[in-house]
Amino acid sequence: MARKDSVKKVVLAYSGGLDTSIILKWLQETYGCEVVTFTADLGQGEELEPARKKAEMLGIREIYIEDLREEFVRDYVFPMFRANAVYEGVYLLGTSIARPLIAKRLVEIAHETGADAIAHGATGKGNDQVRFELSAYALDPDIKVIAPWREWDFRSRSDLIAFAEKHQIPVPKDKRGEAPFSVDANLLHSSSEGKVLEDPWQEPEPYVFQRTIDPVDAPDEPVYITIDFMKGDPVAVDGQEMSPATLLAHLNQLAHDNGIGRVDLVENRFVGMKSRGIYETPGGTILLAAHRAIESLTLDREAMHLKDELMPRYATLIYNGFWFSPEREMLQALIDRSQEDVEGTVRLKLYKGNVIVVGRKSPKSLYDESLVTFEDDEGAYDQKDAEGFIRLNALRLRALARRRKG
Repeated sequence: MARKDSVKKVVLAYSGGLDTSIILKWLQETYGCEVVTFTADLGQGEELEPARKKAEMLGIREIYIEDLREEFVRDYVFPMFRANAVYEGVYLLGTSIARPLIAKRLVEIAHETGADAIAHGATGKGNDQVRFELSAYALDPDIKVIAPWREWDFRSRSDLIAFAEKHQIPVPKDKRGEAPFSVDANLLHSSSEGKVLEDPWQEPEPYVFQRTIDPVDAPDEPVYITIDFMKGDPVAVDGQEMSPATLLAHLNQLAHDNGIGRVDLVENRFVGMKSRGIYETPGGTILLAAHRAIESLTLDREAMHLKDELMPRYATLIYNGFWFSPEREMLQALIDRSQEDVEGTVRLKLYKGNVIVVGRKSPKSLYDESLVTFEDDEGAYDQKDAEGFIRLNALRLRALARRRKG
């Protein structure tokens, strides 16, 4: 916790919503400091100008609103997808990967404005507080971090509403009661957690889903698409080249229309508890299937297997907030080296919640039809050689078997 008399100016990660507006006023009142607001457009799908107007209404002079969608996808999402990163088998890390970029800009803006500290609205029970703060300290070891949810005495929604009303912060009608669940969204995903979703036995209501139609309601005819890759990154859909953010947004729409990308999971938070969440990663689900398909043609067997062994470690680093750690950067260098020849085209069939790979081709392919064919292979592979291969690999197994027999 920062000493209150040591903070003269703080940069707040500000959404413009009720909670961060309350935090803004609380910072002014509790720390007596000047507040700079930073609002990032990561593709969450919300109009951001209201955040500017609300900050102005609350007396803020330095207001940063930035479109970070291209940087987010190019420098964070795509590098992560080169690793095929999946946490605990199903989670495509949509919230996790956004936090280091937000923290990076918070620290940069603090330096630009001469601020002493940064502040965020993450609660003391979740992972995001860890992700924001580990990223910030990795970039500036002396930065002060204020986490109001760990400091203030508010214990209920009614406490927050009362504070807002006391300080003439507008409270929309739909915010006066308890929210049915909390939502986080960006261009890669949306997540819904808490309240009506806390019982892992109960199926989520249809209104929970933000980014996809129900697979049952998806078209009865499949949709075929192609994705082109270069050095492990997608560069075109159906032959049309697109920027990283534009491409992901396009895949999101295709996946939305076909009910693709829903996950209902119970995960292990870094802070020690299990939580249930409903995650939607529409375009990312397509992208993961396509990337693995092009790697199947172009990656050497041992390189692919080594990547798969390292992937859970890499995914956990991102989940736990260690994007800017040396170990993540070391793994990234290895992963990026593996992607130099991951190039080509994948054809996919999208149908009622499913992503089905139906074709792949590459000028860098290691697939040799003359080796795998059941027809006459003209001496490319002598099947008699397999006998010695098997005999050598069986040596230790036969020795063990003889010992067991006594």
